[in-house]
Amino acid sequence: MGNTKDLLPFVIFAIPIIAIIGGIDIGIIRVLGEQRLLELAHRERIAAIERGIDPSKLPPLPTSLYEGLSHGGRPPALRRAQGLMIGGFVTLAVGIGMLIFLRAVEPHENHWVVALVPILVALALLLSARIVWPRGNGNGGGSAATPPAVS
Repeated sequence: MGNTKDLLPFVIFAIPIIAIIGGIDIGIIRVLGEQRLLELAHRERIAAIERGIDPSKLPPLPTSLYEGLSHGGRPPALRRAQGLMIGGFVTLAVGIGMLIFLRAVEPHENHWVVALVPILVALALLLSARIVWPRGNGNGGGSAATPPAVS
């Protein structure tokens, strides 16, 4: 069985490679899903016109999935802020997990310092979520417009 020092470089470089490949895959799946939903919306519209419904009475076709679907009524700025917050928490968990793992593998070495990179990225994401969180403007924004407490 190999030494843990031989495994450490592979673990360190595997995490960002897997994250990049996963991000690209998510983007491809999102685009394909959006394309399919837009195609179905076009087919539905054509079927309604063939049944004799006046096209001016039909809702306009969305140019993008994100323009056409309500996503639970959340505005795009709120979705963006929530996405940054989720990404920050996930990255923070990865950083803490790396810190614990690297500290357990080599307790007398300082390899655990590598875990500070995802932890600092997570803090930047959480700060970004705080900055872009939509502010209440007096028109009934409610609790959704109140930014979360990030320390």
